Amino acid sequence: MTTPFVTTDWLAQHMSNPNVVIVDASWHMPAAGRDAHAEYLSGHIPGAVFFDIDAIADTTSELPHMLPAPADFARMVGALGISEGMTIVVYDELGLFSAPRVWWTFKTMGAKDVRILEGGGPKWRAEKRWVENGPVVRAPRQFEPSFNRARVAHFATVRDRSIDRAAQIADARPAPRFNAEVPEPRAGLKSGHIPGSLNVPVSLLTTDGKLKPAAELQALFAERKLDLSKPIITTCGSGITAATLALALEQAGAKTVAVYDGSWTEWGGRADAKVES
Repeated sequence: MTTPFVTTDWLAQHMSNPNVVIVDASWHMPAAGRDAHAEYLSGHIPGAVFFDIDAIADTTSELPHMLPAPADFARMVGALGISEGMTIVVYDELGLFSAPRVWWTFKTMGAKDVRILEGGGPKWRAEKRWVENGPVVRAPRQFEPSFNRARVAHFATVRDRSIDRAAQIADARPAPRFNAEVPEPRAGLKSGHIPGSLNVPVSLLTTDGKLKPAAELQALFAERKLDLSKPIITTCGSGITAATLALALEQAGAKTVAVYDGSWTEWGGRADAKVES
């Protein structure tokens, strides 16, 4: 399978290419006490624009950073100077945390060539490569969306698959949250997991901010009872690390993978959603 990753060396050699756009996709959990945009302004890979996961979203929804309508997404990323035909290189400042969410979003909206910087900002900085501060303003571009609905799962679909088991449901949250041993970080949510779902904590997928090799991922998924030949829906707390799990599944050879966009923030907040613990 063609890798979605590019190396820091590759990016350094191609960053002046007008058809390559660099996107800082950093996002942090609310409890982390970090401001991704402020950190971007204080230093980022040269030429990178900032993709605000909470703003390039359906802001009418009560759920956090849900996918926006394709036309709204096209307008917002077009204003960042991104078109669907460009090579889009996304990264984050944790190595591999929120960048897969933005990778998945662009892919879902029809971008043709979306890559992730292997090792992200930490590797770039560790190599003492140049960073710049302040905002980056690019000339607006037209993004022609082509929405791939097969990459997205909604509540009704997840509920039905939880019952009929026509697709597997894989949960990327840590085991204590999956097993209802600790409360959810977001107030007002039930504890536990979607009935029939399997736990694959996102922490098992990476080493030093990089995705593990395909063979190791395949062994992990087999250990966790996931059949890569059958459809899989990924979920997490709010749809961020579910995208990392989707990325890992695709790299391991899974054929059909969708992300449950609402994830536990939706499921755990609904009175009509059944919960196992």
